[in-house]
Amino acid sequence: MLQRVWALLIKEFLAVLKDKRSRVVLVVPPLIQTLVFGYAATFDLNDLSMALYNEDPGVAARALVADFEGSPHFHVTHTITRQEQIETLIDSREVLLVLHIAPDFSRELVAGRSGPVQLIVDGRNSNTAQGALNYANEIVLRFNREWNAANGLRALPAHIESRAWFNPNLLSRWFIVSGLIGTLIMLVVMNVTAMSVAREREQGTFDQLLVTPLTPLDILLGKSLPGLIIGVVEATLMVLIVVYWFDVPLRGSLWTLYAGVVLFLFSAIGAGLLISSLATTMQQALMGSFLFMVPSIILSGFATPIANMPEPVQMLTLIDPLRYFMVVLRGVFVEGASFSLMLPQLWPMALLGLVSLSFSAWLFRHRLN
Repeated sequence: MLQRVWALLIKEFLAVLKDKRSRVVLVVPPLIQTLVFGYAATFDLNDLSMALYNEDPGVAARALVADFEGSPHFHVTHTITRQEQIETLIDSREVLLVLHIAPDFSRELVAGRSGPVQLIVDGRNSNTAQGALNYANEIVLRFNREWNAANGLRALPAHIESRAWFNPNLLSRWFIVSGLIGTLIMLVVMNVTAMSVAREREQGTFDQLLVTPLTPLDILLGKSLPGLIIGVVEATLMVLIVVYWFDVPLRGSLWTLYAGVVLFLFSAIGAGLLISSLATTMQQALMGSFLFMVPSIILSGFATPIANMPEPVQMLTLIDPLRYFMVVLRGVFVEGASFSLMLPQLWPMALLGLVSLSFSAWLFRHRLN
């Protein structure tokens, strides 16, 4: 069996490298997708979860807290009393930011001096963090104007001291470039896998495979392994570029990263084989993969937070393997997450890969018969 699969594997690589269209798919990145889902692709930030750490019982502190609680952009989900609780809430993604008011805030303002206000924000998603900081600054500025008007002051009484965890400088490159690994791997592997069987049918060589000693399982393995190998090689090259060219830190382990890569590739290959089994021409395979990839990328959280999408759309993202792979990529690169921490993202990809590969194998045998 291994000898038969090896022979088919070599044949697939030769077919991919000799075909001009297949080489273009491997080398040239896809054009920028212009189709967006009106509700899924939104940059508006609403209902951002936050925690309050107010050490000042004074009237000024209560007024500032009331401004944050009354804002449509923030939703206070936790009230904490100890410094140690901040790390737990942000690490577990329960809150996006923590508002910390010092004990002498009201006293400083009454004395006519500036009072310190600290805002600790989760910087793993730099775009969301920057938007949250902008909204917080607006609230503080409005509070300053109202306090000055009520007390006849001129100087701004409150100021924010911000600190972002995981991405101190809020570099969007760390967030975007790491996510590109998942999208580009899927684009390449899906196209290569989706065109494999369709190419055989279009060129009239599929019937020749049926009269060889190859079993349907041999053919399925021979069509899957090239995509897996190409995907791992592409992922390795992209990781090297991201780390050494774009200077994005790789804080987690390579074992966790490649576990996510392999499980994600199984899901992508399963979807590609489904498309390939249904398509009769390469053009149909390309269109099928395009129709699959556009919603997959938009619903993955690559550009916009999944939490900002409507609940029905959020439920739909649960069957998108790229959604889980994005969390693994950014967790390993920016956060330095361990394998155990990423396990809730790994097993759904394994399940989706098992279901898609099993269904594609059944469909493949059904089409052969």
